[in-house]
Amino acid sequence: MPPDMSTEPVVPQPARRFDEGERQVLYDIINARRDVRNAFRPDPIDPAALRRILAAAHAAPSVGFMQPWDFLLIRDPDLRAGVHAAFLRANAEAEEMFEGDRKALYRSLKLEGILTSPLNICVTCDRTRGGKVVLGRTHNTDMDLYSTVCAVQNLWLAARAEGVGIGWVSIFRPDDLRGLLGIPDHVEIVAYLCAGYVDELYAKPELEARGWRKRLALESVIHHDGWPAPGPKPG
Repeated sequence: MPPDMSTEPVVPQPARRFDEGERQVLYDIINARRDVRNAFRPDPIDPAALRRILAAAHAAPSVGFMQPWDFLLIRDPDLRAGVHAAFLRANAEAEEMFEGDRKALYRSLKLEGILTSPLNICVTCDRTRGGKVVLGRTHNTDMDLYSTVCAVQNLWLAARAEGVGIGWVSIFRPDDLRGLLGIPDHVEIVAYLCAGYVDELYAKPELEARGWRKRLALESVIHHDGWPAPGPKPG
């Protein structure tokens, strides 16, 4: 038996029941979450609030309880300038992948949160944490990555509850970020986030509000007992 495994019996506790008001608060936070691009206030995040947000992320489920995530808190202006430059190079490439109205709309999106937010957070996944064989990861080796994404979602919702906006910047060459932040090869970069207090948010996701794509109807993505037969989908 590994030395860190306890022989003490594990006794389940009664499952807490949440009342209607508590449940509604959770659904309100989920529905009010937005991807913030360039609307951050410059004042720093309260350290106690940031600690609660990171604790919520650290409470995420993880395969084999391997907890593969790390959170790199990035405030240094020079480092962030380097990250921003890496983003601009990739963003110029991305712009050329769109045509017509979509290219114009893409160009109009404000993606400057790397510099304007008071805090950047890089969330990584250490793929060696937990050893060579991890319970629940034996047949799907990407479960550690999925676990880290759960931590990002926890972070995002907790931040929204604290009045902190989050923007996920995905337009990078990973090797550029790896070099700037000194991230070793066995650690995967999962998310680069901009974080800061916000006073205003879109009533609906910005890309939906701008007509980039409409929200799919819930009924169109729910299927019973297998993948649906070919044919047109509702919604």
